[in-house]
Amino acid sequence: MGCGPRHAQTDGDHVSSEHAKNIETATRLVTAGRRKEWTQGIVNPPVWRASTILYDSVADMRANAARDTHHRLFYGRRGTPTQWALADALTELEPGAEATFLYPSGVAAISAALLSVLSPGDELLLPDSVYDPTRGFATGMLKRFGIETRFYDPLIGAGIADMIGENTRAIFMESPGSLTFEVQDIPAIVAAAKARGIVTLLDNTWATPLYFPAIEKGIDLTILACTKYVVGHSDAMLGSVTTTAQYWHQLRSTSFALGQVVSADDAYLGSRGLRTMGVRLAHHGKSALEIAQWLKTRPEVARVLHPALDDCPGSDIFHRDFKGASGLFAFVLNGGDDAGRVALLDGLELFGMGYSWGGFESLATPMDPDRIRTATTWQAEGPAIRLQIGLEDTGDLIADLAAGLDRFAAAGG
Repeated sequence: MGCGPRHAQTDGDHVSSEHAKNIETATRLVTAGRRKEWTQGIVNPPVWRASTILYDSVADMRANAARDTHHRLFYGRRGTPTQWALADALTELEPGAEATFLYPSGVAAISAALLSVLSPGDELLLPDSVYDPTRGFATGMLKRFGIETRFYDPLIGAGIADMIGENTRAIFMESPGSLTFEVQDIPAIVAAAKARGIVTLLDNTWATPLYFPAIEKGIDLTILACTKYVVGHSDAMLGSVTTTAQYWHQLRSTSFALGQVVSADDAYLGSRGLRTMGVRLAHHGKSALEIAQWLKTRPEVARVLHPALDDCPGSDIFHRDFKGASGLFAFVLNGGDDAGRVALLDGLELFGMGYSWGGFESLATPMDPDRIRTATTWQAEGPAIRLQIGLEDTGDLIADLAAGLDRFAAAGG
């Protein structure tokens, strides 16, 4: 369910068109998507739940079906002001974007975006560091549909031009990678793609448009697992794709054909979380960098994979292109085995153990990238752990990790 194409705001909207052009991102997070006809004077866009929409007459029903149904009540699957408000706000965060479509998860968003630009016989290029479900969709369903995938080194940069073949139609990026955190040279890859008429897609969940404005950087379709930082409270599944005028209509028609729809309640939670995402993301990022720097001082840690640290692959590109860092990173233990890693993880008191990230609670999970790599080789000095740093006190989190590293050392690490 999508937000219709951007248009000049009317006098009844929350912020005038001219004023909206000049406000900063922090202000936009508060004002975007709050048209008065949707909020009706309520501060937060309310929950409009609907399946059936009633019409006054047959003529009214027929006339409505013949018009553009975006921002117009038609049938519940096409959305209500609750969904439109969130989609509109996400579009406002991407300078140069045309519109946004919402999905019931980040994986659903990735799948719909790829299906909207690929056809049988096409080839897709994917980074070897890509999110595992994205890899699975490409090597599973896309392959069944006659779409081939080749994996590339995420640090390839402008060298991607040498991989573009006759049937290459799309290049997918994820920067940094959500396990090993290589930062891709997106401008170089985009330049190579545009020179050959290739569509570009980016999973921008880690940075969000606050820290990497993807459309402005030349990306054609930018994807968020809104489950993470947009929702921010680990209580809703949500995804989005924001795109340009060139690709909006095919994204929308593909998503309608797939029957993609987001519940009004989940869209409401996304809108509510979005208002505080700026301050939450800043706190996540500050705490994560402090903990990453502390981990580098520990003898039990071989290396820390945080894009803002100079020894992380692609950190020079990160400092050039990104406006900030979020709260997800990883570290590699100095020797030891899985039993030592388990001892570290199982005894943590403040870190939860579970999938996803971006919520207020810190998480710690084991990771083993070597089992899924096909184009590159992952070699590490010991087992690896991924951390999501939440909103707790940094000193308390460090103390919890210090006790965990002591358990790892006692186990022979």
